[in-house]
Amino acid sequence: MTLPNHFEVLATDGQARAGRLTTPHGLVRTPAFMPVGTAGAMKGVHWREVRAAGTDIALGNTYHLMLRPGAERIAALGGLQKFSGWNGPMLTDSGGFQVMSLSDLRKIDEKAVTFRSHIDGATVELSPERSIEVQLLLGSDIAMQMDECVRLPAERADIERAMQLSLRWGERSRRAFEAAPAGHMLFGIAQGGDVGELRCVSARGIVDTGFHGYAIGGLAVGEPQAVMLAMIEEVAPLLPVGRPRYLMGVGTPEDLLEAIRRGMDMFDCVMPTRNGRHGVAFTRHGQINLRNARHADDPRPLDETSDWPSTREVSRAYLHHLVKAGETLGAMLLSEINIAYYQRLMHDVADAVARGAFSDFYEQTRAGWARGDIVPR
Repeated sequence: MTLPNHFEVLATDGQARAGRLTTPHGLVRTPAFMPVGTAGAMKGVHWREVRAAGTDIALGNTYHLMLRPGAERIAALGGLQKFSGWNGPMLTDSGGFQVMSLSDLRKIDEKAVTFRSHIDGATVELSPERSIEVQLLLGSDIAMQMDECVRLPAERADIERAMQLSLRWGERSRRAFEAAPAGHMLFGIAQGGDVGELRCVSARGIVDTGFHGYAIGGLAVGEPQAVMLAMIEEVAPLLPVGRPRYLMGVGTPEDLLEAIRRGMDMFDCVMPTRNGRHGVAFTRHGQINLRNARHADDPRPLDETSDWPSTREVSRAYLHHLVKAGETLGAMLLSEINIAYYQRLMHDVADAVARGAFSDFYEQTRAGWARGDIVPR
């Protein structure tokens, strides 16, 4: 069966791409960074700020939402967008990452993953079919196949077993998704750890199965950046040019820029809000740790050229004070500042690709990060 194509590549420059993804809840410009709203909420940031920062699409978590408040309840309340107040496109992961991150609470076999709920200890079974059912109940614009993610480093035998299981689960996810409403999408996931040969087997397998888009999963889970980039270089050329490519769970602005340079289109990570809660800002000057005492008497904003008000108008001294005092406002401001920087980076990349100037943008951006911030005398 030929799948409909909801994605259009609008421009390329080298391997970097700029495109447009059409979903039931609106258009998504690519490259796209998806802030992570695990439980249907962005930690410390209202959806108004998320949207105003330039975000087109956000991410929700199947595992957490099925446990609380429950997928059936969310469906009865109109779906995840209406329930949460986010009126834009939403991607939901399949719960596969929790297979790894909650390894002490689960067992896995061919049929499904059986979890012990971290909330109340109840036993919960998550199969590829149930994962797709939950994602459809949530009303996700883009659902992900069920997969198994292995934390690195790992033995090749364990990586290969999980990769082959993910391929079989991908086929079951695809069959279960046939009941989805028109316009909704399912992405396949290439696994294979840090073994290039297994990554290629997985990539060819998911392409043969056929999905609306293709993801690279199981990276940024303990391996060096060089290994992650090498795996992207193995997989990206095997994925269909006319379908979106999603690098899951990544990462720093540098990670995103390097992945875009290698042909990836979509990303998600908790880093903007998590680092914001720990006093770290992402800027064109690189990372700035507001906990450092050198900011205590600094009246400058983080970046006077930014188009985001909090980045341009709030002093470093005040942010330092909020962080050191443990004021919630500090975490909120830095989280929105970070989301805004990630979105500005994505939009600037798309503009550079459209102008055929990505290489210059890449060099200038990396040079800005390397120079860092100059402390005034």
